[in-house]
Amino acid sequence: MTATILPAELVLAYRQADYRVVDREFSGLLRIGEASDDLRAIFRCHAVDCAAFITACNPLGQRVSEAANRDAMDRLCRTATDRGIAYLAGLGTDPAGLWEGEPSLLLLGLPREAAAGLGREYAQNAIVWAGGTCVPELVLLR
Repeated sequence: MTATILPAELVLAYRQADYRVVDREFSGLLRIGEASDDLRAIFRCHAVDCAAFITACNPLGQRVSEAANRDAMDRLCRTATDRGIAYLAGLGTDPAGLWEGEPSLLLLGLPREAAAGLGREYAQNAIVWAGGTCVPELVLLR
């Protein structure tokens, strides 16, 4: 696989995005590089020490139709369920409001390498992952 360098402005947008848990069970905000008490509460409640915030929308950063994104997210939900991965609903948003939010999942107990593999499986440029420190980090996949 040939490595691709993502444009700096795209990486910056990913770093500045708000990653929101919008599930009925929990709500909360995750930001890259900032410890999250919301995430700590989720970890404690679900007895996990890591999680990944992943979308299946807009593969490789290319906008696709709402229907295509909905189908991709349905597949991601089925993949998680089939693999026994618990998840909470999420939404990746642009705090400046320049782009629409992307439906996402917070996949609970998913180790970093497995999370990166799943992000690649769904043709994503990056994912967000956090371990026991509850500090979300951006993991570039290309």
